[in-house]
Amino acid sequence: MSADLDLGAYLRRIGLGSRPAADLAGLRSLHLAHATSIPFENLDIQMGLPIRLDLASLQAKLIQRHRGGYCFEHNTLFLAALKVLGFDAIPCEARVRLGAMEVLPRTHMLLLVRLEGATWLCDVGFGGEGLLHPVRMDGEAHGQFLNTYRLSEEGGLRVLQSHHHGAWEDLYAFVPEARLPIDFELANHYTSTHPESRFLKTLTAQLPGPEVRRILRNRAYAELRGDQAEGREVAPEELIPLLREAFRIEVPEGAKFRAFGD
Repeated sequence: MSADLDLGAYLRRIGLGSRPAADLAGLRSLHLAHATSIPFENLDIQMGLPIRLDLASLQAKLIQRHRGGYCFEHNTLFLAALKVLGFDAIPCEARVRLGAMEVLPRTHMLLLVRLEGATWLCDVGFGGEGLLHPVRMDGEAHGQFLNTYRLSEEGGLRVLQSHHHGAWEDLYAFVPEARLPIDFELANHYTSTHPESRFLKTLTAQLPGPEVRRILRNRAYAELRGDQAEGREVAPEELIPLLREAFRIEVPEGAKFRAFGD
């Protein structure tokens, strides 16, 4: 499947002018470029369209049509790129803890890369709170521009945490074992169609960057700079222009979104 990836088109989409080497420097540059170029968004779900995880559909949407997607789309595409480039990578699934009041199903996809005698967590699909660089699975704190992350152990689980306002906050928990494409198809079906899925109830677009992380949830727009946050309410007529300008998403003219009863 990864052999069908148009690597040149992918690298142009994320702003890399040359093929990165299959080493740590290459992995870091690839991860940063993808995470800061392709937005996290769920507009297709909001417009009543299916989410497809085959590589042809992902390339058409995220690369050719300059759209974004959510974790299954981002990390499936990123995994294909990693494999073409010669990295040793596996996909894993996680339970999101950020903002959760109860145990959630395993509806997040992440990647682990074995490189230079260590294992690195790669995840370009967690949106505005997500990683910009891979994180080494060593339990240590790792600064990434204005944010800090670590991977802690919890029995057989690994927990990705971020540091805010003097405390560690869980983002998600996972078992570091490979999963199959059908596992993500099942989770994708739940996430994109179940009436209680947050992605059906809430329109979102998110784009992290080294200096500012932009997050839109319904009409609440925020810009995060480390522990500092500025936010405002977006007027209905501002929504599509904001999606185009702040998140660089090619939104269809006159798009209607289910979160607003359209």
